[in-house]
Amino acid sequence: MIDPAIGTLLSGAFALLFASAAFHKARHFAHFAAVFRAYRLVPAALPLAAFVPILELSVAAGLLLPVARPVAAVTGAALLLLYASAIGVNLLRGRHDLSCGCGGPDERRPIAAWMLVRNLLLAALLGAAALPWATRALQGADFLTVAGGMAVAGLLYMSADRLLGQVAPRSASWGDAP
Repeated sequence: MIDPAIGTLLSGAFALLFASAAFHKARHFAHFAAVFRAYRLVPAALPLAAFVPILELSVAAGLLLPVARPVAAVTGAALLLLYASAIGVNLLRGRHDLSCGCGGPDERRPIAAWMLVRNLLLAALLGAAALPWATRALQGADFLTVAGGMAVAGLLYMSADRLLGQVAPRSASWGDAP
């Protein structure tokens, strides 16, 4: 069992992450669809790219609803594992120049091994939100903890993403070298 403050923090942070990702994909859908096709993992005739932002938004909403939270957490973790698999398959194919599609059309960042590791770690963290929660009411201090934790988690995620996006491509130690 996890503490409801920790569960609320995880659910809120991941809801924000998935809602933001869905928004970026939907806002620049033509760009996202091109990135999706470039991965060459599903036949081009299948228009699956349209379902990705819908699924991400569904996960975000589900994480905020207690009755849907376990299913949303497992679905979100599975989606993160699929993203990691897509990156891993293309890295193994030697296609290191593919855009990750993480930052929208204005940011072209090639896929890298650190993204695979990031998604695996995020999937494991999100999986914790699917665990049973202790039955205690949230207190005032819990709400401050959740709000502060979400702010810190968001800033840490953006900082690590930016740092690794700039440093890792220059480093062969991340496993990108043949």
